[in-house]
Amino acid sequence: MPELPEVEVTRLGLAACLTGEKVDQVTMRVPALRYPLPAALSDRVVRRALRQIRRRGKYLLFDFGTGHLLIHLGMSGSLRLVERNEPPLRHDHFDIGFGSKVLRMHDPRRFGAALWLEGDPATHPLLAHLGAEPLSRQFTPRVLGAALTGRTMAIKPAIMDAGIVVGVGNIYASESLHRAGIDPRLPAGQLAPARLARLVPAIKLTLRAAIRAGGSTVRDYVHANGGSGEFQQRHRVYGRAGQPCRQCGAPIRLLRQANRATYYCPRCQR
Repeated sequence: MPELPEVEVTRLGLAACLTGEKVDQVTMRVPALRYPLPAALSDRVVRRALRQIRRRGKYLLFDFGTGHLLIHLGMSGSLRLVERNEPPLRHDHFDIGFGSKVLRMHDPRRFGAALWLEGDPATHPLLAHLGAEPLSRQFTPRVLGAALTGRTMAIKPAIMDAGIVVGVGNIYASESLHRAGIDPRLPAGQLAPARLARLVPAIKLTLRAAIRAGGSTVRDYVHANGGSGEFQQRHRVYGRAGQPCRQCGAPIRLLRQANRATYYCPRCQR
């Protein structure tokens, strides 16, 4: 599943090309993805300029002034910029035309979403419950500690909980905990302030490094230009069970937490 770095890379690529551009065509090829597609989207956005593209967690918000188009990539979705005359592939479900360029949604599993929002997007049910943005100044050790108070779950699934902090998916949770030197099995609500003071910057550093590398390319994820990410080549622990820790040389271990694979170093992470 595309996580925060992959979504942010997509946002940056699209914003550089589409901000200020006017929509001249909308083409829908299916009636619904995870939810029904906005039937009157053409009436709402054609001849309107795209003001900006923002991100909230793993959701993209395309601001057209009169409302926002909210897009989620789901399990296997991607947004690409293609030439106007490029024929659609089997799972290319809708296009938004901007002159010679077309924004195209590709989603083999149809778990993605596209919704039209009016009013404040932050109040929409899909966004209202979301926790802190990890790359914001507001995400501090104190804020994370307050969100973890009373939590008995392990710290790794806790930082993957979007109600606590958004966008820290499975790969980046394992990577952040290794960078912070924290055992992924520790109870979240019992982390000492010193550990929280290491974990928050570790999450920020990990996500920023992944964004600079173009994200981690897994399965169907591609950039807006069709390229791929390279962060998977720099993973400290994720996907490296049995291989030596890049920091101390001990074999990386694998365990299951909340039905997800967790990779960690038994020597570096205590």
